[in-house]
Amino acid sequence: MKLRGTLGGLNLLIEPGDTGSSVQDALSVRTELLASAVTIELQGDADPEAVEAALHAIRAAGGTPGRVRAPRVSVPTPAPADSAPRPAPLPARTEILTHTLRAGYHREFPGSVIVLGDVNPGAEILAGGDVIVVGALRGVAHAGLGGHADAIVWARPIASTQIRIGDAVARAPEGSSLSNMRHREDQPLAEIARLQDGVIHIDVQK
Repeated sequence: MKLRGTLGGLNLLIEPGDTGSSVQDALSVRTELLASAVTIELQGDADPEAVEAALHAIRAAGGTPGRVRAPRVSVPTPAPADSAPRPAPLPARTEILTHTLRAGYHREFPGSVIVLGDVNPGAEILAGGDVIVVGALRGVAHAGLGGHADAIVWARPIASTQIRIGDAVARAPEGSSLSNMRHREDQPLAEIARLQDGVIHIDVQK
């Protein structure tokens, strides 16, 4: 974890090795620095509990979480033809939802979205950028709305019957890991979905 000051406030970088407890301990002695606008940047496979700890520490110190810059995965894609429409550039803003999304929820976001909870069956979330779910993704998620093929879906775990990235769709066959939650006594594993050669691939984050 790194802190650096900028003209617009404070930037907090959460690195792959950071945990909820390590971030909490590090920020507990720097509360005076957090009483401002703080941008959180996620580097690589950041621990969602570290993000939660950072948000809690910022609010407890009287600061304001600004933007959360989500991890992005760049996937090589064929160069589009001159006549092919190009997707509009993504807005820089990332929305943060601080609660679980229940059945019947439906909302579209122009940029990326981070859900600090679960996305339950019957809920649907659409984003022009990434969809990052700190808990389990069991509803429908559509990342890269508008043809942004480099968007990702990240959750702990991805257990949805359908996810979309750009124009590609992944539907879970009966009995697959997508359509059934893993019943584990330990912490569920994080998974990332990304588009490769026009096909959505889901990988476990170890």
